[in-house]
Amino acid sequence: MTSHPHPTDERHEAAPAHSTTPVHDEPARRLLSVLSDFVRESHLPEPREGLTLDTRLESDLGLDSLSRSELIARIERGLNIQLPDTALLADTPRELLARMRGTPDTQAGGSQGVTLAAPTGAGLEHPSGARTLLDVLAWHRDRQGERVHLTYYDGDDRPHPLTHAALAEGAERVAARLHAAGLKSGGTVAIMLPTGLDYFFAFFGVLIAGGVPVPIYPPARPQQLEDHLRRHARLLDNAGVCVLITVSEARHVARLLSAQVPSLHEILTLETPDETAPLSRADWAAPNAGDLAFLQYTSGSTGDPKGVMLTHADLLANIRAMGEAIAIAPDDVFVSWLPLYHDMGLIGAWLGSLYFGVPLIVMSPLAFLARPRRWLQAISAHRGTLSAAPNFAYELCLTRLSDSQLEGLDLRSWRRAFNGAEPVSAETLHRFAERFAPCGLRPEALAPVYGLAEAAVGLAFPPVERGPRIDCIDRARFAGSGYALPVACDDPDAMAVVACGRPLPGYRVRVVDESGRERPERHEGLLQFQGPSATQGYYRHPEATARLIRDGWHETGDRAYLAGGDIHLTGRVKDLIIRGGRNLYPYEVEQALGELTGIRRGCVVAFAARDARQGSERLVIVAESKERDPERRAALAQRARERATEVLGLPPDEIVLAPPRAVLKTSSGKLRRGDTRERYLAGRLFDTPPAPVWQLARVGARAVLARLRTWGVRLPETLYAGYAWGVFTLLAPWVWGGVMLSPRPAWRWSLARGGVRLLRRLMGVRLRMTGREHLPPAGRSLVLVANHQSYLDALALIEAVPRPMRFVAKRELNANPLAGRFLERLGTLFVERFDLQQSHREGERLQTALRDGASLAFFPEGTFRERPGLLPFRMGAFVAAAEAGVPILPVTIRGTRAVMPGDRFRPRPGTIEVVIAAPILPQGTDWEAASLLRDAARAVIAARDAA
Repeated sequence: MTSHPHPTDERHEAAPAHSTTPVHDEPARRLLSVLSDFVRESHLPEPREGLTLDTRLESDLGLDSLSRSELIARIERGLNIQLPDTALLADTPRELLARMRGTPDTQAGGSQGVTLAAPTGAGLEHPSGARTLLDVLAWHRDRQGERVHLTYYDGDDRPHPLTHAALAEGAERVAARLHAAGLKSGGTVAIMLPTGLDYFFAFFGVLIAGGVPVPIYPPARPQQLEDHLRRHARLLDNAGVCVLITVSEARHVARLLSAQVPSLHEILTLETPDETAPLSRADWAAPNAGDLAFLQYTSGSTGDPKGVMLTHADLLANIRAMGEAIAIAPDDVFVSWLPLYHDMGLIGAWLGSLYFGVPLIVMSPLAFLARPRRWLQAISAHRGTLSAAPNFAYELCLTRLSDSQLEGLDLRSWRRAFNGAEPVSAETLHRFAERFAPCGLRPEALAPVYGLAEAAVGLAFPPVERGPRIDCIDRARFAGSGYALPVACDDPDAMAVVACGRPLPGYRVRVVDESGRERPERHEGLLQFQGPSATQGYYRHPEATARLIRDGWHETGDRAYLAGGDIHLTGRVKDLIIRGGRNLYPYEVEQALGELTGIRRGCVVAFAARDARQGSERLVIVAESKERDPERRAALAQRARERATEVLGLPPDEIVLAPPRAVLKTSSGKLRRGDTRERYLAGRLFDTPPAPVWQLARVGARAVLARLRTWGVRLPETLYAGYAWGVFTLLAPWVWGGVMLSPRPAWRWSLARGGVRLLRRLMGVRLRMTGREHLPPAGRSLVLVANHQSYLDALALIEAVPRPMRFVAKRELNANPLAGRFLERLGTLFVERFDLQQSHREGERLQTALRDGASLAFFPEGTFRERPGLLPFRMGAFVAAAEAGVPILPVTIRGTRAVMPGDRFRPRPGTIEVVIAAPILPQGTDWEAASLLRDAARAVIAARDAA
């Protein structure tokens, strides 16, 4: 089935819609004449008031993205002009007219191609030892920084080359702005940008700053605003996004989102220059291979957002396996228009090209939809060898390119034309190979592939140099028993199923029945996979994760059968329709009805709807149509019923001819059958969207209500926080003054412990203390090391440990006139850095304190973060203990992060637990002994921290 996405991946400035251009204006008259001819030839019903400059192309005429694309092409030919790509987003002829003003005259067809410079070939070397994406970027920048990594073509077909060094520098500038915005390590950052250089800078900028990118797509047209906000508010809330990077035009949308997403506190735009100095290489984050690289939300994530967690190791494993499967070569060149918020464009095209060092030629999806020839022209001019697209893109090239536009195209270099991300049509493969054979395209270049976000992107590729493989099976036998019986392809009852390749190196697939038993070859069932890039699950969604992974295998959500080593997809699990003991799949009937004149191609869905009166399921088909005449609609519905019966072998219970936009789609153009079914059951298929201003008002009202509900939930927390800070404000001056005036250190420590205990009790916080028996006798030195969760950790230790300790703290704290003096009176030692091996003088001070019988307290992590888990331990405490020959006392603190998380300074009631473990004696005085002490203490604390 072919599905047609809307250009919802780009956000551009809208043309003014308030012009008062009279109809007798010559450009307006000519525009309306072209539109009238197009409406007549397309058999579209005209509005009752006739065609005017304010006729709405979408709601009045029902023009989808492909219809608009054809209309724009006719306007350019008829008026000898070249419209900007943003004309695709115009809502009325008046907006089209505004975009026509000032455009240069051109000869028809003259805008179909540009002369592009050929790239240089790639080298064989690539960062095979890289453990993270940042390692990959650093490797290329250090070894071939001035080499062009990618060339981006903007809407005016101007090339913008980007070197590896420039990519790193631009990312460092974004990272600096994120640091200035308060981004914490592990914080999630949404990227809502169109394709462009800023997108590449933003993605790696988030990684360099220590954050986790969350790609989402920006709204394209005002008519989609409400649905866009509704879908993404839930997604952003699930991701816990704290910063949103977007374009300036989307700021008002982003503000509405922030009202519904409590974690979102900063909105950044990158268009204007920023004076913030870029981060240096030394300041880059240093993630581990198992850390999150980014969150990829699956298509259709709406009320139940599912963010696939992909680590650096996952991405690199999948990229390496795909490179091996396609036999990546030094002279390869990747050409892509795929959206960067989608895994196939982000990972398969961009990150894969970056890793292997092959040139990448990039244009925006809008540029492709406006003029599909650009894609093929770029392959021709750049000698492109690799490119990928969904099935609809190949169909669009077949329908939009005339014979004259094929002249000059040279596709001999194109060795792998990947077709994936949606059902692959055998008919499309055949027609595309035949149509572009005169341009040098080899039939074996066409490569149907299969993948899913849960595997990073790729799962199955066909063998190199093998063309498409079509399996023709008995339709009736398959529907009745699930057995794919091979038959001749000219059999009238044959069903053509495209083979989507074999598992990538290191991956395994199997087909099982509902109980998990493996099915034999050619028997259909549930497709599962295993592999090195299989996700650990969905972000903050344990229920969905539990459904995803079963007995060590990952569910794909697809039904399939295996034959000859290839995967043959037959449908989505959730789309299966069981009727009269037969398994029916929507794809064939949807495609067949889309071929009927009067029904919008790619805008047909079939689903099962329960009939409460009959107690059974009904087969319902919803097809969009622009037809309004009652008699012609009735005839069209009858033709649709007859065609559906031919394909399915039984008649559908209901055929619904719905208006344009009734059938819902994902951002990548996939049919949202479940959501359309819900609209059908709710009786809202024929609802027309309100005007954008009312959508904004309604979304704004919902945002206000959401904020009020949030305030209502937070009110008790706010009152408690105010009370806690009030108690602190009353107690702190007395304790501070007492410590400042007390002449003896023991008195100061007792006063501080008493003040902390009183504050805790008045706040209603409970303290559980275990392991005091492990404390050495009074007067014996020790080094106490504790994990760090919150600013409350030091207070917890002051109360829990019944003896004076000297904290070791950063010297910057001593600059605070209140806190610094207080800590100094408690005996705190201020040092330049915790890594004492770099400062002999600081080490001697600590050695002297330990020889004098003092007990030192360290937080060897040096800082804390909101996410659970230990940070690496610094060596200072362990060097001091080893050289002095005193024991290390591991202490685990739990609960302080919940009582006062991060640096939000909003305390909450709870329980704090302090667990003192048995002391660990050093086994020497050298660096190795200190390292062993560190590892042993960290293991003890980590085990208790995770308990």
